[in-house]
Amino acid sequence: MPIDNEVYDRLGAGWWDEDNPLNMLHGSCTPGRMAYFRDVLGRRGTAGGRTLDIGCGAGFITEELAGLGFTATGIDPSSVAIEAARAHATQGRLAIEYVVGVGEQLPFPDAAFDLVTCCDVLEHVRDLDRVVAETARVLRPGGLYLFDTINRTRLSRLLAIRAMQEWRLTRIVDTSIHEWSMFITPEELEATLDRHGLELGELAGLAPRASWPTIVGALRATRRGRIGYGELSRRLDFGRVESLALSYMGFAVRRG
Repeated sequence: MPIDNEVYDRLGAGWWDEDNPLNMLHGSCTPGRMAYFRDVLGRRGTAGGRTLDIGCGAGFITEELAGLGFTATGIDPSSVAIEAARAHATQGRLAIEYVVGVGEQLPFPDAAFDLVTCCDVLEHVRDLDRVVAETARVLRPGGLYLFDTINRTRLSRLLAIRAMQEWRLTRIVDTSIHEWSMFITPEELEATLDRHGLELGELAGLAPRASWPTIVGALRATRRGRIGYGELSRRLDFGRVESLALSYMGFAVRRG
């Protein structure tokens, strides 16, 4: 079943609402990603400068980067999500630029950014090669690319497809938000990065750290309306793991 990317327009106004399915990307996913990203930034000695968050949604990661002292820009194809991002940034008195646009055609000059991030996006795009090419174009030589995506494995089919979007008792939303064939293996992503002058630094697993009974129980409790999606995310406890079998995050550096 094709991905329903229009869900981000239908639900995008409520990204920051814990009762919104899209908020699952925030509860523990944002802290889990940012713990790893902060570690990479520290090891690489990257502090400040201009950063671009591709597929920013309502600004979960963008706001974190602004809080770290970066001059932050977010871009997303959903105008609804961008309006939600702008409103939330205004409430938090954060000076973030938000732009409606797509990763395949970024409206920025060459080498404009010191850091580019791309979270929960690459497995949604139809032209991965073009998105990575555009990412490399707007990143300065020596600049850092932080990303995560879902691996194409039996485990990802079971959890991300079967449990989270197909099985009636556990699915988180009644539409297709992922397509298994569009998931990306680490080898495929590394080859794509290399073609466009991005040298892979490392990969780390990203997955729920809760036990399987806890995962299933939390999904069922959410389905029955007993807990919200933010609480679901916290109970799943997304974060860094050793295995890349479900999803993975990492960094690459723009070659000069």
